[in-house]
Amino acid sequence: MSARAGIVVTGTEVLTGRVQDRNGPWLSDRLRELGIDLAHTTICGDRPEDMEAQLRFHADQGVDLIVTTGGLGPTADDLTLEIVGRFSGRPLALDEDLERRIAKILESLLKRWPDLDLEAIRESNRKQAMVPDGATVLEPVGTAPGSVVPARDGSPTVVVLPGPPRELQAMWPAAVATPAFRDLLGRATSYRQTMLRLFGIPESEIAATLRVAESEIAGLDALEVTTCLRRGEVEVVTRYEPSAQATWDALARLIEERHADTLFSRDGSSVDDQVAGLLDGRTIAVAESCTGGLLAARLTGRPGASAHVSGGVVAYANEAKAALLGVDPALIERHGAVSAEVAQAMADGALARFDADVAVSTTGIAGPDGGSKEKPVGTVYWCAKRTDGAQLARDVRLPGDRTEIRDRATTVAMHMLRRLLMSGAHDAD
Repeated sequence: MSARAGIVVTGTEVLTGRVQDRNGPWLSDRLRELGIDLAHTTICGDRPEDMEAQLRFHADQGVDLIVTTGGLGPTADDLTLEIVGRFSGRPLALDEDLERRIAKILESLLKRWPDLDLEAIRESNRKQAMVPDGATVLEPVGTAPGSVVPARDGSPTVVVLPGPPRELQAMWPAAVATPAFRDLLGRATSYRQTMLRLFGIPESEIAATLRVAESEIAGLDALEVTTCLRRGEVEVVTRYEPSAQATWDALARLIEERHADTLFSRDGSSVDDQVAGLLDGRTIAVAESCTGGLLAARLTGRPGASAHVSGGVVAYANEAKAALLGVDPALIERHGAVSAEVAQAMADGALARFDADVAVSTTGIAGPDGGSKEKPVGTVYWCAKRTDGAQLARDVRLPGDRTEIRDRATTVAMHMLRRLLMSGAHDAD
């Protein structure tokens, strides 16, 4: 049986949602790469009793490894090491060499603030040099060291890491290299993970396909299959041991057969990656109204975007559509700013303004106000067009709140671009 792990993310700011947890997902990926099975990820505030309760919970689940994040600073609410030491039955003691190393770090940092009391700062940071008996110190990346606390009397090994993602990620290789961690890797299992992506399909359709798979594919329980609806796309993520490769191949074939029209990624690549690849040697411009620059941000979010993104216009007001994209005000008066005609004129304007090879436009009603019976909130029009006249036009009523509508509108635009770039020509649909 593979070694099992749990993650405890500490911090009231994370628990309350003021700060998004980036460490849990990152650590989950690293554990998977090492062949360690992640059983649970939990989040708790900075209260000592809650931290200890989380450690006890994971231990009661039989995990071999607990990774904690956060609570290693110099302030009174940074209590993780104290709690871990008590949980593991390992009292804390001052590591004087570590204290001196932290002091050297502080001296270099305090050059920026020469008026601060160095001794007072050292005193407050002394608690960071308290180390559980028998633990291996992980050298600080900022000022907070980490620790690997070996198992004792049936308790799990505990890896104690700082909260800032940059520090945690830099410290991780040293944690993996410690003897206590290497002992766990002897029980690790090799896992493979794949992702299929589909667009234009409800998650319920994939659920139906998985029910068919249960009756048609032997040994399906060797696959751990999860589905997720994200940004209007359905992701099917499957994790399995190498011995189950044939079972995965059979499932992949079934999904391809049943969803050939909506399966756009067999290797996990995103539509953003695919569009960037298809744009090789071509330039693109965007004209946005309801998405307010989100589409341009998505296109420029990948490294190397300057090779194909010419520019974009956020033309929110009707006057801006006319002045910046050359949209005829009479067209807006006749059909409305949210219309197929205006979307096409915006795409034409972007092609001309940036002398691009491809352009895409968005115009819609993101809400919560502004809708009508004919065009309710969520109504969005798109037009993707090439200089040779080939184009795709579409209008859909998107679900969700204002943020979701705007985000999903960018996903639709990216898939229209993908289709247009892959084809010789498409009529409006």
